[in-house]
Amino acid sequence: MGINLKQLAAELKLSTSTVSRALHDSHEISTETKQRVREMAEKLSYQPNPYASSLRKQKSKTIALVIPEIDNNFFTLAINGIEEIAQKKNYHVLIYLTHEDINKEIAIAKHLLSGRVDGILISVTSQTAEIEHLTTLYSTGIPIVFFDRICDQIDTAKITTDDYDSGFKATHHLIEAGCKNIAYLQVSETLSISKKRFAGFKEALHKKNIPLQTDLVLTCAESNESNYEQIKNLLLSKNRPDGIFASVEKLAITTYEVCNELGIKIPDQVKVISFSNLATAPLLNPSLSTITQPAFDIGKKAAEVIFNIIEHRAVEEAKETTILKSTLISRDSTK
Repeated sequence: MGINLKQLAAELKLSTSTVSRALHDSHEISTETKQRVREMAEKLSYQPNPYASSLRKQKSKTIALVIPEIDNNFFTLAINGIEEIAQKKNYHVLIYLTHEDINKEIAIAKHLLSGRVDGILISVTSQTAEIEHLTTLYSTGIPIVFFDRICDQIDTAKITTDDYDSGFKATHHLIEAGCKNIAYLQVSETLSISKKRFAGFKEALHKKNIPLQTDLVLTCAESNESNYEQIKNLLLSKNRPDGIFASVEKLAITTYEVCNELGIKIPDQVKVISFSNLATAPLLNPSLSTITQPAFDIGKKAAEVIFNIIEHRAVEEAKETTILKSTLISRDSTK
């Protein structure tokens, strides 16, 4: 009677993920460790799942792309960048939408354990705090690259933008435009991008000796209706902000809608800046000041990295973090 993976790992005094990756000939495991694992596996008659193994040996010529939403222009542009590289490589891209739902993300991760894709590109949901499903997926040895919304705890390639600097610049821009009562709108308190953008926001206030007001920090992670009500209450409150920094574009659009309903004039009564890749930002009334991310290039770079890992087992690149610069574009909403 053979033993299971957990028992084999215990015998070797290694983690199950290390043993699993060694058995799948992962580029991240040293030759000595692979040798030691194989010898022990043979000695103890360890039998891996033949179905999953045979699937992994054959290239499916498919990569999975897991994203939280499609109605955000950032992801539309990132998909275009990914597709450009995938087509050159004659690969298919399977797109999985989590709709910002952690349970959907967990279900997708379980589905991808079957080994039917050669690599996975992922941007996590705003609810992703527990990451066991992602560490399990990573432990199988399938190449994974995180982009934009990354998972810091997993030691794999990450493609992102300068969120802290951009958060600082956007807030500094509002202060320079005369704002002293600045609200910050976010979709999550735990997301890596939210934390970094918020840290930049706080630092810019601190540099100008402006106190952080917690009642002006809103986490709008629910439905559009709920977000609308939260922003409306903020703009009707006694402590009404004179500047709004939306960390995602949908919250900037909702702010415009609320201001329109309440008859609040942008930029005379409240100035607005947002992270956004909207092609229509210059056409809004007033035109929206934005922090524009290089979304297409982020997608393209993420695809280049995953294919490098798949084709060349690029060990160094499999661990690297690439940071691409965003651009602040000043328009009428902060004049």
